Amino acid sequence: MKQITPKNIRDQAVVVPGSKSISHRMMLCASLSDGTSHINNLLQSDDINHTINALRLMGADIDQLTATHYRVAGFGGTPHPCNKAIYLGNSGTSMRLLAGIAALGDTGYTLTGDSRMCERPMTELLDALTFLGIQARSENEQGTPPVYIHGGNREGGVVNIDCSNSSQYLSSLLMTGALMKTGLDIFLDGLPVSAPYIDLTIDIMKKFAINVHQIDCMHFQVPGQQSYLPGDFFVEPDLSNAGYFWAIGAITNRMISVKNINANSLQGDLKQIRILEQMGCTLKIEDNQIGVCGSQLHGIDVDMSDTPDAVPAIAVVASFAHGKTRITNIKHLREKECDRIDAMCSQLMKMGISVKQGDDFLHITGGKPSGARIETFNDHRIAMAFSIPGLIIPGMEIENETCVEKSFPNYWDIFDGL
Repeated sequence: MKQITPKNIRDQAVVVPGSKSISHRMMLCASLSDGTSHINNLLQSDDINHTINALRLMGADIDQLTATHYRVAGFGGTPHPCNKAIYLGNSGTSMRLLAGIAALGDTGYTLTGDSRMCERPMTELLDALTFLGIQARSENEQGTPPVYIHGGNREGGVVNIDCSNSSQYLSSLLMTGALMKTGLDIFLDGLPVSAPYIDLTIDIMKKFAINVHQIDCMHFQVPGQQSYLPGDFFVEPDLSNAGYFWAIGAITNRMISVKNINANSLQGDLKQIRILEQMGCTLKIEDNQIGVCGSQLHGIDVDMSDTPDAVPAIAVVASFAHGKTRITNIKHLREKECDRIDAMCSQLMKMGISVKQGDDFLHITGGKPSGARIETFNDHRIAMAFSIPGLIIPGMEIENETCVEKSFPNYWDIFDGL
């Protein structure tokens, strides 16, 4: 249990660790290469550790040289056999991206996770792999992990996939397709959720000398028989995690900046600063940092289909804003580490805030939140989002606060140092 005490916050700048999304993708691309890469500022977290452990089991030689500097000797595009189930905790990114890597092997792989991971959907990706001639099935026949994947067919070809639940399905196919004989010509059945993460995947693949072509928003091509080239890489700070500190600036009326931020970052959660600006915040954008300071906050209507990880922090800010905030097109939040729509609704209501939820929306009427004991549902983003009000209102308690280790192990150190 983490008890939070209100304090007088001053204008300041903080440093957040490397991006979780980029860390996953760089580790996978480096492991697919035939050579040695160096990755600096890699995020230290439970999710990344699951990816690293899985890649080691698949044949990558990964050494931690310093706290955030890793040397990766890849397995050249063909993962080695692994005769035991690969455990991935509740890391959906690991599960979906590694499913594609497993499809490149000549033997079978079983990917599994914790109880929540075994409830999260995989049907669309498994169906796409099956269509391409790869054995890919859910062992419980529910379309969820554990999944069994047996490669052996690297022909490639044309495939359709539904990415309305997760853009990671497409990212997985793109990373895999570059190593298939004819590559992949991928058509989406509809607009994908979290589209900026697709741009991020393509950008990182290009850093490893892989060509990818986006024909339009629902058509992607990756030529086959390519090679991931090793190199030296740096992971930029995680803008999903930066958002908690920008949200603190919003509700405390202090300029809270995050250092080492590129204003042209492809990370989708950079959009948080514009959402907060719409709510009445002032932005301070400098060469290497971005700050947010609140004032008279007001409710807005915002489509957050592309920025799902930012929803908890924005929803908490909305609870302090005048009027109603309508957050829409977030159905995929129900399939995250927990049902985040329901979690945000229940915990904000504990704080005396009026909230209405629907299948794909949250409507939050701002007011005067009061302290409450917050259930995190073992979800790192719920824990971090509800820490924010505790800086200005008494009585905030966070259960299972250690769940932040999934993505931001030193969060409480930075938070307590504000």
